[in-house]
Amino acid sequence: MPLEIIVCIDHNPELAEACRDAWRDDTEFVRVIENRYPGRLGSARNSALELVRGDAIAFLDDDARAGSDWLLRLAEIYEREPLIQAIGCSPQPQFERDRPAWFPYEFDWVFGCAYRGLPTERGPVGRLIGAAMSVRTNAALAVGGFHSDNHDDMDLTHRLIHHYGPQGVVYEPTIQVAHSVPAERLTWSYFWRRCFFVNRGKVLAYSDMEHAGNVSADIAFGRAALLNAVPRYLLARGERAPLRAAVTVAGIFCAGLGHLVGRIYLRLGLTEPAATRGLEAPVDSRVTAGA
Repeated sequence: MPLEIIVCIDHNPELAEACRDAWRDDTEFVRVIENRYPGRLGSARNSALELVRGDAIAFLDDDARAGSDWLLRLAEIYEREPLIQAIGCSPQPQFERDRPAWFPYEFDWVFGCAYRGLPTERGPVGRLIGAAMSVRTNAALAVGGFHSDNHDDMDLTHRLIHHYGPQGVVYEPTIQVAHSVPAERLTWSYFWRRCFFVNRGKVLAYSDMEHAGNVSADIAFGRAALLNAVPRYLLARGERAPLRAAVTVAGIFCAGLGHLVGRIYLRLGLTEPAATRGLEAPVDSRVTAGA
């Protein structure tokens, strides 16, 4: 049983007030707060992290839906495995219209969903998926919360692994949540833009991580996509299988190009600063300030 649900609203006072009205009779269990920082993703999570009372916190995107046993299963893992500091769940895409036949399963991360290539059994992973993940509260505070706004899940994962070792962060594929994918994201334009711009933005996030940052997970993904996924699609039956192979290669190319452009931008000082740099105040003052 969770201690509380924290609903964090991003810079929308009207929506925040509507949510407070909706849960006015249950304020002891549901807390509606507003993002205290100028960003959205990582800064919204930091706003909640400042206030959480439980030993662990579970994050769920507003377009994701978890099952009734989601929190119970996370709590059981934390109780049985004291060395585990964070757990990644498996967001499953819920498409508004049919999945495009050309879209490779290795790139479902574009939707913020679990993708082919992740472990099929519980085990260490180099990156959590922000749509549905959990972390021990003390562990999150120990690394200063989220330092990146747009790459918050990647940032936290790298810092936790650097602090606690690779066994501290695991992926549990059997804890699944439904993650909505609207029709406008099922286009070629959305695909290549996500591959390019996400990887361009990662460069600044890696730079901010200092010793905690590394591109090993990206390199491993690219290698597996080219050496495993492409041949598998080329040998598969169906007229669209070769197209998936071609899109896989194009996705890796766009991602690599984005990384290269990001490095050039960083060298020239053209990158925008992240909206959040983590939680730096002592724990007590953080909680007081956010109340």
